[in-house]
Amino acid sequence: MLLKLVIIFLFLFIFFLNLKNFLKLKRKQKVLKVKKLTTFNKKNLNNWMNLTKKERYNLSKQDSVNYMDRRKLLLDEIRNEYKKISRENSEENIKKK
Repeated sequence: MLLKLVIIFLFLFIFFLNLKNFLKLKRKQKVLKVKKLTTFNKKNLNNWMNLTKKERYNLSKQDSVNYMDRRKLLLDEIRNEYKKISRENSEENIKKK
C-alpha cells in the first residue's frame, strides 16, 4: 500500500515538473516572436511605436550588429586593396632601379 502511494506521488511529481517546464518553454517562444518589420520610416512609424520596448531594443541591437559586420567587411576590403596597391608600387619601384 505504501509502495503504491510512493509510486503515485513520484508520478505526479514528475508530471507536474514536466508540465512546468513545458509551460516555461511556451512562454519563451511567445516572447521570442518578433514582428518582422525590417525597415522603418515616416510611413510606418506607427508600426514602430506599436512594438514593445524590448522588441525595439532587440531590433536596434540587431541593426547595430549588422552595421558593425558590414563595416568590418568594408575595412578588410580597403586594407586588402591598399596592400595590393602598395605591393604593385613597390614592385614597380624595384623594376625601375
